[in-house]
Amino acid sequence: MPFEGLLENFHFLRPAWGLLLVLPAIALFMQWRRERHDSSWGDIIAPHLLSALRLRQFQHRLLSPPTVAALLMLLMAVVAMGPSWRQQPSPLTRDEAALVILLDTSRSMQATDIQPSRLVRARQKIADLLELRAGSRTAMVVYSGSAHTVLDLTDDIDILWQYLAALDTDIMPRRGKFAEYALPLVDRIVGDSSAPTTVLLITDGVSDSSAAAFDQWFGQRPHQLLVLGVGTEQAGDNMAPLETRALKSLARGAGGRYVELTIDNSDTRDIARRIDAHYVVTEDSAIPWLDSGYGLVFPCLALFLLWFRRGWTLQWCLLLTLGLGNPQAAKAEGNTFLDLWLTPDQQGELLMRRGDYGAAAARFSDPFRKAFAYYYAEQFDLAAEYFARVDTPVARFNQANALAHGEHYLRAVAIYESLLAEDPHNRAAEQNRRIVQELIDAINMMSESQADEGLGSKELGDDDPRRADGAERTTLAADQLEQFSAEDILQDEKVSEMWMRSVQRDPSHFLSIKFGMQLEQQP
Repeated sequence: MPFEGLLENFHFLRPAWGLLLVLPAIALFMQWRRERHDSSWGDIIAPHLLSALRLRQFQHRLLSPPTVAALLMLLMAVVAMGPSWRQQPSPLTRDEAALVILLDTSRSMQATDIQPSRLVRARQKIADLLELRAGSRTAMVVYSGSAHTVLDLTDDIDILWQYLAALDTDIMPRRGKFAEYALPLVDRIVGDSSAPTTVLLITDGVSDSSAAAFDQWFGQRPHQLLVLGVGTEQAGDNMAPLETRALKSLARGAGGRYVELTIDNSDTRDIARRIDAHYVVTEDSAIPWLDSGYGLVFPCLALFLLWFRRGWTLQWCLLLTLGLGNPQAAKAEGNTFLDLWLTPDQQGELLMRRGDYGAAAARFSDPFRKAFAYYYAEQFDLAAEYFARVDTPVARFNQANALAHGEHYLRAVAIYESLLAEDPHNRAAEQNRRIVQELIDAINMMSESQADEGLGSKELGDDDPRRADGAERTTLAADQLEQFSAEDILQDEKVSEMWMRSVQRDPSHFLSIKFGMQLEQQP
């Protein structure tokens, strides 16, 4: 677990200052003795008279002056003792802390609520982080419906940047959003290394199954999880919003931290600091220990400021009320009162019964239910996006239905055909495929007739039906391929120049072929 190293190495640099703890003990003892002395008057004075004579301003209150005074002295004593659990990084040792980046390359990362897009912004943040960690070992894994290793652990920033610029959603061989598929690749990348490892997850949302898998995986390993959310919660029409609540829950369950996306590089600097703080504590006694108790000075100052204020107990409660009842926080996190009694899925179910499908989709945390809510709200692109995050035949069937309603006919037919390949007796998939194929044929016939009549047509997109869609062609090469040896390329200047022009400069094509071959080899 992440806190095992902290508990194992926790100690005080100046334990002798622990004698100051006698002061809060004396304060609590005096308060208890005073309350006991006041209760002794009940044997002498009648109860109805004693209640009118007593001053109960601070009696039996948790935030009474003696209690807060004891707490203040306790915090001051801890600061003076110097708590510490980690050593300062030595400038003479090489940074062996490994970073494995898990980048979401699903279709939702194409959303443009953050310009130019979520994926491009994520790549920019990774580039900033690589620059901050120059010379440190970093690996990269991308995932959508499947997970693939882009690069193993390396300290070569140039090659990382080269592959980073080529990452796009189109290179992934399978649609979906399954972050848990990347965890076995992290095990393979890290191996049996004893160096500290930080896993950085960059995404806009996760499912409950992913959160459970991350919780179990990190519970059995001493790695650190950092989550960077990319996107906005008000993404707009046909855009999956940033699932901040789910990402924070995933980070909290795995013992990690959630980092907010910022305009400047403060988020990447925060991530770099947390990676550096995850060093394995060395046995070198020459490296000084960090005094980590200075952060307690600020709560001490806050308590000290309240001490001389008249009616400070009332003001303390007012601060707590304002902090818990912040309307902006309630708006961002949902209905705080309902959260005390109902889960997000239960709240979404109530909204579904009321017919408020859009609000229900925003409340659901289960991607399958969220997809159905978007489907009923006739936001078919979002419905298909969330159906793709559940890897079951039923979810893929509904994803194809949503794509068909969204007029993405070719993608819908492809999914129907994959379902029929798995189960030839799937009558629903066969019937829907036939209906959608008839629509494609009708559109192709209309396009052909308009072309013959010279009426012209609009420019077709990548997913619009065309004539002869799905037709397979076999083209025979007219010329025989000419092969060159390494000596021919090096000796002949013209052949060398021709070979250099044929080299693929864009690694995205290479990654696309590599990921496709890896997916075929997976069981």
